[in-house]
Amino acid sequence: MIQVWNFTTPGIPDDEFERTENVPITKEEVRTIQLCKARLKPGNIVYDVGCGSGSISVEASLQIQSTGKIYAIDYDQNAINLTEKNLKKFDISNVTLVFGNAIEKISELELADTIFVGGTGGDTQEIVEKSFMKLKSGGRIVIGIILIETLYSVLKTMENLDFKDVDITQVTISKSRKTSTGTMMLARNPVTIISATKP
Repeated sequence: MIQVWNFTTPGIPDDEFERTENVPITKEEVRTIQLCKARLKPGNIVYDVGCGSGSISVEASLQIQSTGKIYAIDYDQNAINLTEKNLKKFDISNVTLVFGNAIEKISELELADTIFVGGTGGDTQEIVEKSFMKLKSGGRIVIGIILIETLYSVLKTMENLDFKDVDITQVTISKSRKTSTGTMMLARNPVTIISATKP
């Protein structure tokens, strides 16, 4: 099989992933920052909650190598199917697909070193609470947030749970696009990335 991404650095271009209109993807630059905040190592156990297209699972897999393990969780069967396609495309074999409600499903999994939380359908606060219970001591959580209301509720929850080293980074990316007269920059939605460590 031809290796699609033959680099150790994260940041696989979005165009390299299989995509469908109704399944979200964590965009390349935001994904790269989230991976850096996760501080992954070979052998880590990782959850990708709200895996969508599987871009985080693919990139995290390359970081934790074959000794690590990822659980890619989504309640949308279309997302699970798309993640499976991308895992095959990038020849990734250390990811287990988990279909269903993350709040229920993560309770059944082994303890994690790192948990990524993405599109969750409005129950992010509860997922953060469950994630705290499933993280190993010193484990990392990385959450990508678009809505202000979600940001507020997650920060309050993290404060109540005594997460430490809470870092809030807002990312606004603009990408170039050629026009008939030159090149213009198109802004994408701002994303707030919250990362923290379990004491």
